[in-house]
Amino acid sequence: MSANATPSPNTATPVVLVGVDFGLPHFDSELEELGLLAQTAGLNPVARITCKRKAPDAALFVGSGKADEIRMLAQMHGAQEVLFDQALSPAQQRNLERHMEMPVNDRTLLILEIFAQRARSHEGKLQVELARLQYVSTRLVRRWTHLERQMGGIGGRGGPGEKQIELDRRMIADAIKRTKDKLQKVKKQRQTQRRQRERRDVFNISLVGYTNAGKSTLFNALVKARAYAADQLFATLDTTTRQLYLSEAGLSVSLSDTVGFIRDLPHGLVEAFQATLQEAVDADLLLHVVDASNETFPEQMDQVRRVLGEIDALGIPQVLVFNKLDALPQGRMPAALQDTYEVDGVEVPRVFVSARNGEGLPQLRQILADAALAARKTPAEGGMPGDEDGLLSESMPPEDYDD
Repeated sequence: MSANATPSPNTATPVVLVGVDFGLPHFDSELEELGLLAQTAGLNPVARITCKRKAPDAALFVGSGKADEIRMLAQMHGAQEVLFDQALSPAQQRNLERHMEMPVNDRTLLILEIFAQRARSHEGKLQVELARLQYVSTRLVRRWTHLERQMGGIGGRGGPGEKQIELDRRMIADAIKRTKDKLQKVKKQRQTQRRQRERRDVFNISLVGYTNAGKSTLFNALVKARAYAADQLFATLDTTTRQLYLSEAGLSVSLSDTVGFIRDLPHGLVEAFQATLQEAVDADLLLHVVDASNETFPEQMDQVRRVLGEIDALGIPQVLVFNKLDALPQGRMPAALQDTYEVDGVEVPRVFVSARNGEGLPQLRQILADAALAARKTPAEGGMPGDEDGLLSESMPPEDYDD
């Protein structure tokens, strides 16, 4: 177990971050990503604590002894909330709140909260609303103390609290149905827009990647747009599509910037954002943007692949774009800005860029131009240079940097 304080001068709600190591390879022992998520949501991490367990405790997730330790740590640092890096069941959350006598939330709700703060478009807001409603619907049963007080200790079913729960459940079910209906209309509108693009025979490219990999900065650099870009998690939630003129090929393509992926992305969000992520599913080419400066980029790439698999986009040709070249130490600089990587006997393009200062962008533009021209020449196969059979690899494993 480790615990450390992280003082901050801001006035945001002070929280304690909790991580439980179950022996999984992606465990964040420093809780760095959870801390970034908390700060993005406007919270102030004042203390962090981790522990190891073979399996979650059914009642308290961490066991009563560790729950006592977390409560004392929260009191010591004046925390007003406890935030777990893993998803909690409704019963575990309820039991922990009673045990610690303060709000307890998990990574899932935190991501939902960030999405709610960041959504700008009508579609984005609908998608977040649906995901939050689905999350809340699983936590209705005796979740709030005002319902328990209404029950007045009456045994069995049918008391006032029970009726209130049923009313809440019915209202949420109705709200979920209304939101799904609205999203279905938006989805039809998107399908109409896609059919129009297909009739114009436009080559569609989508940027995908882990959150904060620099997708929006790359998008702006390529199309000279002003999409919101910031060094923070989930800076982009709503898909932005622009025309990109490739002088190298003498034609225009469609380029879309999509929401970033993250470890343990709530499944409800994947479902709710299906319409937005459909831009990736319908793309002719995916630019998988990777933060080359992040030492955990192989794990981040795996997470992106996992989400792409959930939305049935793994079969779409990819090009790996290793971004943030300007942030790499000299010892990790690649030998060349552009190369290929062989996967299952197929050569796959890869390019190293700095979206911030423009290094490597000419090489990337040439890759895009070659791909668009190849698709125009062989529309049935949709092949790419070095991929005459239209069998471009679904992914490209990372290669070690030169010493």
